[in-house]
Amino acid sequence: MVLKTFGWSFAVTAAGLAFAAWQWGWEAFGIVLILSILEISLSFDNAVVNAGILKKMNAFWQRIFLTIGILIAVFGMRLVFPVVIVAISAQVGPVEAVQLALDQPEQYEALVTDAHAAIAAFGGMFLLMIFLDFVFEEREFKWLAWLERPLAKLGKIDMLSVCVALIILLLTAVTFATQAHTSTGHVDKAATVLLSGVAGLITYLVVGGLSGYFEDKLEEEEEREHEEEEKAKQQGKPVSAVGLAGKAAFFLFLYLEVLDASFSFDGVIGAFAITNHIFWMALGLGIGAMYVRSLTVYLVRQGTLDDYVYLEHGAHYAIGALAVILLITIQHEISEIITGLVGVFLIAASFLSSVRRNRLLAEAEGGNADGPGEKQEISSGV
Repeated sequence: MVLKTFGWSFAVTAAGLAFAAWQWGWEAFGIVLILSILEISLSFDNAVVNAGILKKMNAFWQRIFLTIGILIAVFGMRLVFPVVIVAISAQVGPVEAVQLALDQPEQYEALVTDAHAAIAAFGGMFLLMIFLDFVFEEREFKWLAWLERPLAKLGKIDMLSVCVALIILLLTAVTFATQAHTSTGHVDKAATVLLSGVAGLITYLVVGGLSGYFEDKLEEEEEREHEEEEKAKQQGKPVSAVGLAGKAAFFLFLYLEVLDASFSFDGVIGAFAITNHIFWMALGLGIGAMYVRSLTVYLVRQGTLDDYVYLEHGAHYAIGALAVILLITIQHEISEIITGLVGVFLIAASFLSSVRRNRLLAEAEGGNADGPGEKQEISSGV
């Protein structure tokens, strides 16, 4: 199971590290390895959230996610995205941007640093909306019950998450953005942050709205599919399920790709703290992206999210923390180690809480014949 799921990730790791050592030497080997670990640590929460969406897709779309999706993730976000940043910031063509990265790495890094405020505002708002929509929704299981119960009650107010996100964006624009960190010092980028933040909010609403709509359509079509299959059995005619679920799964696939792109912002920007070499960066982050993809599928096939009910909570709290960190980094530099450890800590804590819950449930089932009431109390979380 492990080899089948992670086989391509192992192969890409071996090939990538070998190529780095052969082409650029052992220094490149070490940097690519560090970048791979950085990407995995920053994106583990991405895999957990992705698994919650991917498990709704059939085997066909899971394969698409691991093939076409990985091409988009590796070549789109980890290679093309840094080039696009420089091309837009310096108003040069993509080819010129690559030449700039190879011939003048210091200038390339300076241009990326200058674009960080816009990137952080866009990615921060997108991730913040994911977190807010999660905590404002009523859920069967509650991890931090003392916090999630009142937030779920507040969530009954229409458009509350959008209002909160816009308030946070305004506060960011009038505080951190007025002294945004750039390569030449601190400058006022309030207008840039506002524009990019609104763009991130709109992107979330459009993509999330479409995926939610087609997810509902998928459930309706699955019911209709079952009825048609029963009719087909009587008539001796097979019915294809791919066409019925294809449109809904396609938009869920798009949602996954946009979500992955938002998670990638921090990893891509953080990579510049380690190296200015665009190809070392692409190799390291690309290897990490492969493991995130494989880990997502592993979580789905093993049913980990069903067994550990608080794991998704921990991932979303990590998303919220990452959103806040991104907004703070508009003015202040924060170590990527801290960013990675925050996500790892929250996910680890939710995993341990899930293990404890499962153990208490098992004890309750073994020692109490009146299990249902006790189970429900235990499952309410911390």
